[in-house]
Amino acid sequence: MIVRIWHGRTRRERADEYGAFLTLRAIPDYRDIAGNLDVAILRRDEGEVSHFLTVTRWESEHAIREFAGDDVLKAKYYAEDKDFLLDFEPEVQHYTVVARASSET
Repeated sequence: MIVRIWHGRTRRERADEYGAFLTLRAIPDYRDIAGNLDVAILRRDEGEVSHFLTVTRWESEHAIREFAGDDVLKAKYYAEDKDFLLDFEPEVQHYTVVARASSET
């Protein structure tokens, strides 16, 4: 299992709107890919900036490739992101899950 983490920053006054956009646009995009196990979008406010982390779990690199393309570490952006984001980080981070516990059934 692979965890993919994307980070983005927006102005705090746009953070609620951006969070709603991610919920409506990005989550379905991830969930439509076979091999995507789940999606969590995290937000942390820091002064006038809000940080967002999109944390996704995947069955395999092949599944990530179906979402992101051949360069699996390249960040994927939507056209609407230009209206919200302060910058565009070029890459995401991947972590291999070595241990996990959950109360989920």
